Amino acid sequence: MTKQKITLIIILVLFLGCIFFGFKYFSLQKELRKAQATLETQKTNEKVLEFTKLFIEKVLKAETEVDFKTRLKLEISVRDLEDQEILNQWQKFVNSQTENEAQNNVKDLLEVLVTKIKVK
Repeated sequence: MTKQKITLIIILVLFLGCIFFGFKYFSLQKELRKAQATLETQKTNEKVLEFTKLFIEKVLKAETEVDFKTRLKLEISVRDLEDQEILNQWQKFVNSQTENEAQNNVKDLLEVLVTKIKVK
């Protein structure tokens, strides 16, 4: 009789342990997904900020025309963002025909860049 009670108690303890660790597993999985999403957001923010800094430094503050090497670096940087909206606005800026159009497209590009930065 006591052997059956001990076996029953062990089974009950193991069952409760499985429930506890199962709960902990799923809650940690949820926390991990949240941390991964935050990390992705931070990586995106860093890329957007780096491109914005490069754009301001090499284009907006430029005293002369932007050279080919710098344009190529900017193009690679904007494509590295992997954001279609930013890329579209960049293309509008690059394809501007007049100075006034370019200025308006710069404003729109900077606005898109700023809105892409997520704060948590």
